Formats: sequence, C-alpha cells, structure tokens
Amino acid sequence: KNIAGTGNPLGEEAEKRTEWAKDLSIKDHTTGTDILYFSCCVPAYDTKIQRAAQAAVNVLKKADVDFGLIGAKEVCCGESVRKAGDEDLFQTLARTNINNFAEAGVERIVTTSPHCYYTFKNEYPELGGNFEVVHISQYLAQLIKEGRLRLTRELNKKVTYHDPCYLGRHSGIYDEPREILRSIPGLELVEMRDFRQYSLCCGGGGGRIWMETKKGERLSDLRVEQALDTGASVLAVACPYCMSNFEDSVLTMDKGDVIEVKDIAELVQEAVE
Repeated sequence: KNIAGTGNPLGEEAEKRTEWAKDLSIKDHTTGTDILYFSCCVPAYDTKIQRAAQAAVNVLKKADVDFGLIGAKEVCCGESVRKAGDEDLFQTLARTNINNFAEAGVERIVTTSPHCYYTFKNEYPELGGNFEVVHISQYLAQLIKEGRLRLTRELNKKVTYHDPCYLGRHSGIYDEPREILRSIPGLELVEMRDFRQYSLCCGGGGGRIWMETKKGERLSDLRVEQALDTGASVLAVACPYCMSNFEDSVLTMDKGDVIEVKDIAELVQEAVE
C-alpha cells in the first residue's frame, strides 16, 4: 500500500527521498555523468541506515568519481513487490524508474542494495531498461585495484562478513567484499560457520523484510550468534536489509557492547580518512 501510494515502502514523501544527502553536495545526474548512485529506499528514509548511503557517497567523492542522483524521481526498484506477487505494481515502478533514468541520461548505475542491483540487472531489461549495473562492493573493489582509492588508515579490528542472499547466492558476488576488507590495513577477516553460498539469510528476502517476525524465530538472531562465535567486534554487511535486521537483533539480544554492525562502505570510509 505504501509503495503504491508514495513510491516507497516506508510511506514517506517522495520530496524527502534525498534528505539523507542534503549536506553532501551531490549534483543531479545529467547526460554525460558517469555514474548514477541509487541508494535504495531503506537508506533513503530509515535514519538508522542512512549512514550506509552517506559512507558510500563520501568514499566515491574521495576517489573523485563523477556521479549524481536523480532525487525525488527515484521510486522503489520493485523487488519486494514482485516477489510478493504484485506484478502490475512492479511493472509500474520499473517503467517509472526506466523512463526517469533514460530522461536523465543514465548509462551506469551503482547501488548499495543487492536487491536493487539484482532487479535492475536481471529484471529491468525485459521492460526495456538496459543499463550497466554494479554493486557498490564491486565498484569499491575496482577503485582500490586501480589505485584511485587508497586505504591508508589502520583499523585494528576483527571483522566477520555476512554474504547477503541477493549478492551471494543470487548474483555470485562473494570475492569483491572480502577483497575490500582484506585491503584495509590492520583488519583481520574471520569467517562465520556458514559463509559464501552457505550463508544464512538475514530473514529479509522475498518481501519478508516488511513482515514482523516473532522473537525466537528470527534468522537474524541466529546469524548474529554465529558472528559472536567468531570473536569479531564488527559484523560487516553489504545490504540495507541485512543491516536493519542485524541492528535489531543486536539490540534485542543486548549485544551492542560486544559487536557492531557496519556496512562495508563505512569501514572503507574509516580507512581512507
């Protein structure tokens, strides 16, 4: 209902979609701009998760990437809608984004959400939306390899990384996030019991992020337990849904003084400052 009415699942005003970026001086995407950065609805409106998008933008700026936003013209990518069975609404959202991307001269898109990445890359082409789509973890790994992003500050932390379903199993992207983490001086990467293609779902896939799950039935709790078992002080994520679910679990499990949840872009941001 929210997505149908306002273009986003949180029911917020379209005009507020880029308030997360109001102090970051990001230009509008026009023809000739190299990259469209697409934040996803969750970082756009959820104040607890906005830091993931803000970190991504700050890192892109550090690397002198030519990128922009399309602002209030963005609507939800439609991934959850299609998986929940509302095909008509999905097509309306997709066509809206495709038309607005084309109008802004978009050719390449970098996303923070694996859900947006998967949908733009695999499902928009059938509706005429043919764009080069890259997840932020892939793009940051490329910038590091090219020497455009220099990680010079030591982060003496033990970190474990969670493979999101839509980045890992659905898209086959396992190496780039780990390459980024291993590139950070002082950081020790440790794996959880279930990782790569065997990673547990955070509980938010297939539209389930918008459902309430009873305590004791949350996959995110099980995953946080696995993270705690590694002795890591940071649970690194590459998906806003995972970030939201794990933040809730850390809070309800009263483990905030033991482990913190951070997007990979946040860790890169710390390493370049």
